[in-house]
Amino acid sequence: MGGTVVRAAASAPAQAEGGLTRPTFRQVFGAGAPGFLREGFIPLGAFYAGLRLQGLAAGIIAAALVSLLIYVYERRRGRDGLLVRISLGFVAVQSAVGLLAHSTTVYLAQPVVATAIWGLAFLVSAAIGRPLAGALANAWYPLPRWFRETPEYKRVFGIESVVWGLYFVGRSALRLGTLLNGSLENFLLITFLSGTPVMILLLAWSVHYSLRKLS
Repeated sequence: MGGTVVRAAASAPAQAEGGLTRPTFRQVFGAGAPGFLREGFIPLGAFYAGLRLQGLAAGIIAAALVSLLIYVYERRRGRDGLLVRISLGFVAVQSAVGLLAHSTTVYLAQPVVATAIWGLAFLVSAAIGRPLAGALANAWYPLPRWFRETPEYKRVFGIESVVWGLYFVGRSALRLGTLLNGSLENFLLITFLSGTPVMILLLAWSVHYSLRKLS
């Protein structure tokens, strides 16, 4: 992102990648924040409603159906196909395991463990110079391949990957402890408070940080 892209926009590699212009904070944040809200809160709300009204199976099915609707919506909006397919695939596995185990704890523990794995993936990606934060940012605002190989790109998104990795690992530890030792309502509250609000703040920081450091 940032001024580096602007300075190189007239070069042949940039033109080959579509001649990118400098993105704004509103442009990038507006592309990512609504997806975080939809995927982070709506399926879990549907699960809780179904669970309380008709039981575990109804909750799992309700969450899966909502996730499918979100998938269709995201694809029609042109969001990166790989990311939404991975998300939908995980929902399918989570739902199948939850139904087979017939356990609310097993169903809810799967995304907690998956989040911890994501956190470790972010940390490892930063360590090997292939920052995962940059790959996800590219899904919202496509960057030229040559720019993604520059040291400044790897440095900025490497720092962001470490921050996100630590957050995901810490959030998973907090949620797992609440799931195993607290009530379902407490777990859902902790899930929301440690999820959407914090992620929106981190997302805003990430966009602002990358735009400022790459200007």
